[in-house]
Amino acid sequence: MRILITGGAGFLGSHLSDRFIREGHSVIVMDNLITGSADNIAHLMGNENFTFIKHSVSNYIYVDGPLDAVLHFASPASPNDYLEHPIHTLKVGSLGTLNSIGLAKHKGARYLLASTSEVYGDPQVNPQPEDYWGHVNPIGVRGVYDEAKRFAEAMTMAYHRHHSVDTRIVRIFNTYGPRMRLNDGRVVPNFISQALAGQDLSVYGDGQQTRSFQYVSDLVEGVYRLLMSDEVLPVNIGNPHEMTILKFAEAVKKATGSKSEICFVQPEDTRIMDDPQVRRPDISKARNILGWEPQVDLEEGLAKTIPYFRQSLGV
Repeated sequence: MRILITGGAGFLGSHLSDRFIREGHSVIVMDNLITGSADNIAHLMGNENFTFIKHSVSNYIYVDGPLDAVLHFASPASPNDYLEHPIHTLKVGSLGTLNSIGLAKHKGARYLLASTSEVYGDPQVNPQPEDYWGHVNPIGVRGVYDEAKRFAEAMTMAYHRHHSVDTRIVRIFNTYGPRMRLNDGRVVPNFISQALAGQDLSVYGDGQQTRSFQYVSDLVEGVYRLLMSDEVLPVNIGNPHEMTILKFAEAVKKATGSKSEICFVQPEDTRIMDDPQVRRPDISKARNILGWEPQVDLEEGLAKTIPYFRQSLGV
């Protein structure tokens, strides 16, 4: 297959590029490097099955030659990013989706949209199944990301129903691993970086809000299986093991061997406005349709991730 991955120089996109090339496919990465990094794909440069195009998918997309699949992973994905780039986030979710699915239609390619658990907002149902419509504040500061992804899903289904584009939608839950940005602003890089630097681990609020964390290889396997499947409607890919942020901080301390203390903070900025209080995927559909479930537990995943942070931080 010849595959285009938008946002392919990002954390998730670069790991997907590795997988597809390892499976013998040809990969074209398109990224404007606003939040992605050329370092994530440097090891692929020179590979005859890999091509990099620096370009914003919010503008018209041209790719020469045939395409078998388009995977739309371009988007800022952390509160730090979409608070700094709110208009860009909205554009890549709307115009970027329009341009990339339009390209898939033109090429007769399969299209896979990277959506997110954030389409569920601050959920009133836990765990979250795919048929839950969500609880989202459209005018809140996080709405630029949440609503962009919800619009992208609507666009994808419209193209499937009206133009018969062969589409897939993956709703990605919290994922971690090597190549995460140190200043990402999300809880995994925050805690690991603070622990390795001997700083206090900053827990927002009382730390009782919950998340579920999946290692990146599990996410990549789920996306790969979904692309190769016949499932058109959204599929959750995430780890159903739910834990409080406080428990996660303790797990990071143990994994790093850090003597850091855990401190509770009430930030005055807007990063935690509309912050979901619970987050846990119902993965029944992924189990039944894809035969998929996560294989890497938190202890193993942290052990695979922490060396990357040590090297990046020089500690």
